[in-house]
Parts: sequence; structure tokens; C-alpha cells
Amino acid sequence: MVLTGVVLLGAFSVVIYLRQPLFGALPSSERLEHMARSPNYVEGAFLNQIDTPMLTTEQSEWSMWMETLFGEKGQPRPPGAVPAIKTDLKALDPAQDLVVWLGHSSYFVQLGGHRILIDPVFSTNASPIPLTNTAFDGTSIYMADDMPPIDFLLISHDHYDHLDYPSIRALKPKVKRVVVGLGVGAHLEAWGYDTDIVNEADWYETIGQAPDLQIHVTPARHFSGRTFTRDQSLWVGFALSSPERRLFFSGDSGYAPHFAEIGTRYGPFDWVALDTGQYDPRWANVHMNPEQAAQAAEDLRARVLMPGHIGRFSIAPHNWDDPFKRITAASQGRRYSLWTPEIGELAYLDGRAQSFTPWWKAVHSDRSQKVAGNEP
Repeated sequence: MVLTGVVLLGAFSVVIYLRQPLFGALPSSERLEHMARSPNYVEGAFLNQIDTPMLTTEQSEWSMWMETLFGEKGQPRPPGAVPAIKTDLKALDPAQDLVVWLGHSSYFVQLGGHRILIDPVFSTNASPIPLTNTAFDGTSIYMADDMPPIDFLLISHDHYDHLDYPSIRALKPKVKRVVVGLGVGAHLEAWGYDTDIVNEADWYETIGQAPDLQIHVTPARHFSGRTFTRDQSLWVGFALSSPERRLFFSGDSGYAPHFAEIGTRYGPFDWVALDTGQYDPRWANVHMNPEQAAQAAEDLRARVLMPGHIGRFSIAPHNWDDPFKRITAASQGRRYSLWTPEIGELAYLDGRAQSFTPWWKAVHSDRSQKVAGNEP
């Protein structure tokens, strides 16, 4: 009898907890009707372009996560603080094309006179459960208050390490326009965003016909969901085109033929940021390992590769610095240049000579953080 009461109380607590606003909302009414017209929405869920089982091993997902949480690991977190540079983003000349990596999959981009923010996560944990999936020491140096007015907020999909409720709420007064995959707008609407500024797009749709900037929404190979309900919103990447430059951000994605197709449609690219971390043989379909990211950069006809989905949170059991080491090795002899800036370090897109140090080699127990002024 006592055990039954405990189980019922636990179930009730879960139901109440899932009603918190951070979980967002599922699409309904007109939004759901719009989604149903997509060729990528089949029998009530979005599908990848090719067959993509979540797991590549003969085990349950529950067993896989228990194994990941409690099984043997290497060193998924750095032994000391990660170096970072606190650049004053508000003081940058918006006419200057550049990229600032904010850690993990978050980027501040200036292109064609526009300020663009991609997958911003300023929280110190990327999880709905407090004190889990916490950020590496030294990496949480940017907050919403540090951002200038944002012309375009781009969200690749609704997982917690890409769509962060506190960050999105705090950014609301600064954001002029949002671009997301189909269905993701339900979360934003639930969090107070005006639907008039939110553009929900399908794969290969383009937002903005003005010559100074076009945002092409592209396929990815992944999945979505913030609770137990999966694939009710679309996971995407973004190709950004201005008269001078072309950029690409993959979002979370396993390797697949879509990279070559994107390269053909929208490339060659001056700069690409690709999913390079959080890989594991058990979920090899939905995240790339560094060698696959190197090949994807070639498929995209990239001139510069910046590895992403690394350096701030650990979701996979591999060593925290393994992606940096492997992408460095995999990039040898490639047609592109590999850029590995520190969090907050300016990366210019105007063709000037730049070099970035292998900073991960020097991570130790002393906190390392610098303050950068405006560079010319």
C-alpha cells in the first residue's frame, strides 16, 4: 500500500513538473495543419530524408541512457576552466562580417550588415533537470544582456542545448525576427513571442528575398522533442547568403547525402560550422564524428570549417577534447582551413590572415579568462 502511494505520488509529481513553461508546447490547430502539408511530415511525425534509427545497437533507449550515465567513461569534462574571451559584442561595427563562437552550438554572426544569433544557450545547464548537463567551468561568460539588438534569431531544433527557455525569454526584447523549423514556433508562442515575427520553414525554403541577406532552411539528420513526444517539430540547418559571402550552420546532424546537396544548391561556402561532437557508436546516425564532419565540409565545398557542438557541455561519454584532436588530424591535407577559436574570440570573414591556437592543450586547473576590446 505504501509502495503504491509512493509510485502514485511520483507519477503525480512528474505530471506537475512537466507543466512548467520550459517544456514549451506542442503544435496545434493552424500550425499543425501547416505541418501536415509538408512532405517531410508523415503519419503524425517528421521524418529524416533517409532511414535513421535512433540507436544502432540492440538495446533499449532506457538501457542506453543508463549505460551512458553510470557506465565507464573517459574524461567527458575538462580538468580545469576552459579559456574564454569576453568580447564586447555591442561595440562591434555591424558592417564588419565576422563570427563569434559562444560555446557548444551557439554563435553570434554579423553578415551583410545584420546581426544574427544562432542557438543561444546562456544557461549553465542544458537540461530540464537542475544540476545536470552543466556547463564546463569558464564557459558561461555571456548572457542575454551582453547581446546587441538581434536582427535574426535562428533556432535549429528544440533540444535543450539549442533551445534554452531562460535565454529565449531574456532575449525577447532584443529580437526583431526569428527563423525556425516547422512546429518550433509553438514553443516560442507559448513563451510570449509574437507570431508575426516568427518564420517557420520547411527544408529548402528561403526566408528573406532582399539582396543583402537570404536565410535558406536546410535538412539535417536528427530528431526533436522536449518531453516524451518525439518529432513534432522539424530539425534544420541554415545556409546564409549575402552578396559577399555564404555561411552554413548544420545544427545537430548525422552524416548523410544532404550535405552534398546543400553544397550544390547554396555553396561553395566561405565558412561552415558543423556538428563535430557528442558522438557515440550507439547513436551514430544522429551526430557526426570528427572524420565525418571533415567529409561533410568537403561535400559543402567549404573554405573554412569551425567545429561545433563541443567545448561547453558534455552529452556523450567521449573525452571532452577528443573532437578537437580528431578534427585537427582529419583536416590535414583538406581543401578547407580549420578554425578553432576560443569562446568569444573574433573570427573575421573578410579574408584577412588569422590563426587560432590549440587552446584545449593548455586547459588545467587555473581559471583562464581574458577581456578583449574592439579589434580593428
